[in-house]
Amino acid sequence: MSHAPVPYQPFELRGDALREAVIAYAANPVYTDNEEWENSDNPYRRQLRPQVLPYLDFDRVPGRAQVLEYSSLAAQRLLTSVYEADLVFFPKAGLGKLTEDFRRYYSPDNRARGEMIRPALERFAFGFLDQEVEVSGDWTTEGLLTYLEGLDVYAQGEASPAEKAIRDSADPRRAARMWLIQFAPDFLSEASPMARNVLGYYGPEQSEWFKILIDEYGYGVHDTKHSTLFEATLESVGLGSDVHRYWQYYLVSSLALNNYFHYLGKNHENFFRYVGALYYTESTLVDFCRRAESLLADVFEGAADARYFSEHVHIDQHHGRMALDKLVKPLIERHGEQIIPEIVRGIEEFRLLSTIADDDFATQIAWMDDADRYKELHAPVYAAIQEGRVTVPVADIVEPHGELSNTHSHEGDELCHIVSGTMRFVSGFNSYRILEAGEGTVIQRNRLHGAIIESDECVYQIYSVGDHRTCLS
Repeated sequence: MSHAPVPYQPFELRGDALREAVIAYAANPVYTDNEEWENSDNPYRRQLRPQVLPYLDFDRVPGRAQVLEYSSLAAQRLLTSVYEADLVFFPKAGLGKLTEDFRRYYSPDNRARGEMIRPALERFAFGFLDQEVEVSGDWTTEGLLTYLEGLDVYAQGEASPAEKAIRDSADPRRAARMWLIQFAPDFLSEASPMARNVLGYYGPEQSEWFKILIDEYGYGVHDTKHSTLFEATLESVGLGSDVHRYWQYYLVSSLALNNYFHYLGKNHENFFRYVGALYYTESTLVDFCRRAESLLADVFEGAADARYFSEHVHIDQHHGRMALDKLVKPLIERHGEQIIPEIVRGIEEFRLLSTIADDDFATQIAWMDDADRYKELHAPVYAAIQEGRVTVPVADIVEPHGELSNTHSHEGDELCHIVSGTMRFVSGFNSYRILEAGEGTVIQRNRLHGAIIESDECVYQIYSVGDHRTCLS
């Protein structure tokens, strides 16, 4: 008896099934809200704010204008946790009493639930790139080489918006520490996404890529491993170097940059995009790291250990040439010019994500620096609401001593007004203002923030003002 074949249906969760799967994934105890700002030597704890996830819609593709909103931050946090279940993390002090967290994070059910929601979250997080990056026309090897030459990847460029924000900050050292924190998701497990592409079987190019990988790992010498050098950088400026200690302070765009490489490496249909992004990042890191080394030297007056960056100035000149001569060109020769659009797409997508991240960080530093001004804005905005000149939604909240609002953001401006008690309002690493009864602050849209209650009880109100400037007009 013959049977008709079962039609193939691509797997992808949608609608209520997706929402329920996300909620089930985040129910793992390692993802609950924290009681402290930092995850001290516990790489398995990742605060996903599970109580908020039922109200977020991941069943869509946000445009570029929405990629800094809270739903995007939530998606990037989820994806970081899903991707890193493929990696091995141990606390510096050993497992000890974290054995249960270790088992929960690497458990089969956690990994299976993560894989179920990953495709939909990737579509949500990176789908906008399909709208923003267009690679059209008939590409030839000669045309690609002309395009790459036009990128001028080894040229000495100007300081990025992020670097300018640090130098111009009211507190350059605080800003520089916040900047280094943004690199931690990538640099402390450096080259882990890349390792996804050196497994399997695909000829001499595989061995050439492996050479780049083992350079990143210090050729087996732990003291020269790039992540070890970055640990020294963090510690030299007074920061901890344990994995995800500063989870609360990662910006959405910083997570997106790191997750992008996991996204490409995890989905091997994007192999050639990764090749393009690899070539571009390895080549442009030369000038970036030269500038970063100078920046840290100036800001910390020579006290910062910048060997991580000086090493990349040297090694990435070599890696950029390797990526072009040993990967890009041979792969085209082997697989044909049909792969060139994917190589170009990887370059352009990474460039776009880098631009977004630079602007996001610069805006966050300005928000941190302007904390006093936003606190002063509370009075006129609150007066406009109380006088009835504007009508906006309000939430009344009562919280006990020690209650920590893990970091998050809002899609529009918010006004925080303290009715009674004391709140420590946090706008970034080592950036906070104390708010007493009758005081408050305007919370800028898409800006990372959190709070902790310092009185026995705090009664406060959150007004969703949309754009605080409309209240003042």
